Formats: sequence, C-alpha cells, structure tokens
Amino acid sequence: MKLSDYRIEPADYKADFKDLRAVRDSVFIIEQHLPADLEQDDKDPLSHHVIARDNHHNPVGTGRLTPKGQIGRIAVLHQWRNQGVGQSLLRVLIEKAQKQGLNQITLETPTSASGFFQKFGFIGEGEAFNVAGNEFQRMSMTLTPLAERRRQSAKPRETSVPAEKLDNLEAHLESAIRLITEARRQICIYTRDLERGLYGHNDVVEAFREFAINSRDGCVQIIVQDTFAARGKPHALIDLAQRLPSSFQLRTPVEREDLQYSSAFLINDRDGYLFRLNAERYQGEWSPNHPARKKQLYEEFDRIWQRCRPCTEFRALGI
Repeated sequence: MKLSDYRIEPADYKADFKDLRAVRDSVFIIEQHLPADLEQDDKDPLSHHVIARDNHHNPVGTGRLTPKGQIGRIAVLHQWRNQGVGQSLLRVLIEKAQKQGLNQITLETPTSASGFFQKFGFIGEGEAFNVAGNEFQRMSMTLTPLAERRRQSAKPRETSVPAEKLDNLEAHLESAIRLITEARRQICIYTRDLERGLYGHNDVVEAFREFAINSRDGCVQIIVQDTFAARGKPHALIDLAQRLPSSFQLRTPVEREDLQYSSAFLINDRDGYLFRLNAERYQGEWSPNHPARKKQLYEEFDRIWQRCRPCTEFRALGI
C-alpha cells in the first residue's frame, strides 16, 4: 500500500524527544522486546538525530549518528515500511558522517536486516551475538569524505543540446516532466498564474512530488505573477506545496517591470530549460542541456526573486 508523502529532517533531541520515543518504543520495545534500559543510553543526548514525518507532521521513522560514527536506532513504524523511509534515513545519516569527515561508520543490526545494509556497502564483522533473545550482527563501512567523493564523481559537462521548438501543450508537458525528473536539487519557475494546463497536470505534479521526496534538500522556487488567478480554483501543485512546505518556495513580484514580464520559463540544475516568449501561448523552446541559455535565465530569475515578496496570499494554505 502506498501511503502519503513523508520528509526527513534533523531532530532536536530535547524538543523532539516525545516523537523520537514514540517511534523507537513502538519498534524496539514493543515489537522487538528490547529492555528499555538497553535501548536508551547515554549516547542519545550527544548524537545527531533525524526523524521522518508524514504530511501531518506525525513521526514515522527515526535514526541517529553517535559522535564516534555509529549509526543506530533506525526505526520505522510498521505501516510505513516498504515505502523507502528506512533508506532515506540511512542515506541522510551516511551523508552527515561524510560531512563530519569520518573515515568509517559502524552499526549493529538484527541479522535479519543485514542484507538491507549490505546494499549500501556495509560489511559484516565477526560473529553474530545475542541481545535479549535477538541475534545481532556488527557491520562497518569505509567512507570517502564528501568533498573528495564529489571531486571523484564530477563528470565533464555533456555536449550542449541545441534548443528544440515546441508548439503545443503536449510537447511542453513532456519537456517539463523530463526537466523535473532530471533535476538534482533545484528547480526554478517563472509563471503568470501557475497555469493549470501545465503545472496542474497530474503527471507534472507527480514528477514534482517525486523530486521533493527523493532529492536531498531539494527545493522548487516559483515566482507567480498573478496570485489571485492562481488561487481562484483548486490547484494540484498548490496542494502539493501545502503538504511539502519545506520543498517549495513561492514568491510574487512587486516591481512594475517584473509584473509586466511577459515570458514564462522552467529551469533545472542540470542546465536544462523550457522557455516561452509569450506566457499566453504554448509556443516556445527547450533543451535538456544548454548551459549558456540556462545561465542567462537563472541570472534573470535570481534578480527578480531577490525583489519579490513571499506569497502571503497562500498563508491560509500553510505555504
């Protein structure tokens, strides 16, 4: 069963204590029957904690990284398993360890879950051992510092792809979905009224949802000229932004020059762009990789973004 959206965020041990305990008690104490005095230790207040929350802010998963690089207390509520929550928690903790410059991380896991961690590169160490009737396995993984890993994985830019003309909504939908799907951490949109035919289309909204959930610290920045028209009728993208407010930022222009801007565009951080000279017509051009043109559009977007104000019209929606 596919449940609603979730997000991963850092947790403050004191402020989020009840939520952390609600998940961990349910998994470790009630399900796995671990003694409370064993599950809770003096490393907790010193560790970096992360928490997964659903779109109602309810806790559904937890995890921690101790100062000495031990990952643990990864717990996901039963009804949220097989939704990718555990993988997301683990990825965030591994990246945190890399940012801290740790050379190695370790963990102890029930032997039944060792295959899950092996997929991420963890290797078993020594013989399995027993804790409160449960069989556990120690595992470790050698890390490459994040900065070094990024240098190693850096690839030469792909050859620029010449722009292709588009002359109908269907072609714009296909191009927009590809740009959203291929984005890593940033998408920027300049639109007159969040046009429902394009940005309210189910397939486009689903692409945004996948980006928001799967990208690490990803953000969609949207400049909306006519907020009255955008909120005049139900809009699927606004609904999504309401459920995932940490992934969407909406602003509206205040300068006359920006309010009269007649074009519309979408750009991603993979040097792709979709541009229409006249926002009223679905006639434009796009390229999945055109660094020069994308740079021009981003610089224009950023200048206008800095002059915009937050979309207070959407406050009732929680954005």
